[in-house]
Amino acid sequence: MKIAINTRFLLKNKLEGMGWFTYEIARRLVEGHPEDDFFFFFDRPPDKEFIFGSNVKPIVLFPPTRHPLLFIWWFEWSVAKALKRVQADVFLSPDNFLSLRTCVKTVLVTHDIAHIHFPEHIPFAARKYYQYFVPKFHKKADRIVTVSNFTKKEIMEQYAVPNEKIEVACNGCRPVFQPLDERKKEEVRQKYADGMPYFFYVGAVHPRKNMHRLIAAFDRFRERTDASMKLLIGGRFAWQTGEVRTAFETAKYQKDIRCLGYLTDEELPELTASAFACTYVSLLEGFGVPLLEAMNCEVPLITSNVSSMPEVAGKAGLLVDPYSVEEIAKAMQRIYENGALYEQLIALGREQRHRFSWDRAAAVVYGSLLKTQSVAIL
Repeated sequence: MKIAINTRFLLKNKLEGMGWFTYEIARRLVEGHPEDDFFFFFDRPPDKEFIFGSNVKPIVLFPPTRHPLLFIWWFEWSVAKALKRVQADVFLSPDNFLSLRTCVKTVLVTHDIAHIHFPEHIPFAARKYYQYFVPKFHKKADRIVTVSNFTKKEIMEQYAVPNEKIEVACNGCRPVFQPLDERKKEEVRQKYADGMPYFFYVGAVHPRKNMHRLIAAFDRFRERTDASMKLLIGGRFAWQTGEVRTAFETAKYQKDIRCLGYLTDEELPELTASAFACTYVSLLEGFGVPLLEAMNCEVPLITSNVSSMPEVAGKAGLLVDPYSVEEIAKAMQRIYENGALYEQLIALGREQRHRFSWDRAAAVVYGSLLKTQSVAIL
């Protein structure tokens, strides 16, 4: 097959959620299928580390896509023309968007449809783009891949997509996420937390991630326990951060809350593995990769009881109502005071993590690509 892939999120030293999904899936497709030809569509000159084999041809398409008007230009003109020029058999778009103007069979990967639930958290132009185009994308796609059963159900309900059109390819975890010995953990704690144990959150910092309630819950936890604990927050500040900033600036234990910013590929696994617990109480997630990363590091979870997070955490986490500061604080207290519970959650995480792998996800994606060709032949 001639397989074209939208690889615009493969940005050196800037890989995040959809970027890592693109990286792990595209690399496995290229290495696992040398009989196929791959065309990687970038929106800026790529780093050579993203050219995974001799069967990959990188193509840079203008313009760089960081605004809704540029999304339209890139997908509806540049991508459509490139697909025709390379005579692609199928187009894989792993970042929620696709080209409506192409006749090439298309597999769309949808990670979430959060814009439906939290439109107020999205800038005006992007919100209008999502509202207009996303329903059309799901109707246009020949096959759809989602990262959780929760997202699959959402797509079926919101866009009347039939069940048989959608496959689930859950995220996997990179091998750099693994347990550390106590000596190394102590080094990390000394570097980032004054040697103290810490709760850890990683991800973008904006209202949907619920950081303001997590900060308030940490304050409440500290007041009740007087524990020598810190809260470390890793991730870039995105979009509207007023509630988070206000929560931080008014926190009683502000000196024990550290905002670390974007974390490198070297920093993140060490910080995850050295944490006392992962606190990921988002209001909505299509998957929730930090939960899987923490389980692979043998770190217990406190997470939300909504959307995909119970699906990912299984029994390896304490599930809370993300809208309740009290529930979050109580979970922090339980996991801090109950050593038997703490060890039980780690053991359950060792079992739960085996449900997810990048190899299985890549196999699902490749199967979807093949199904578009089977339909074409029929």
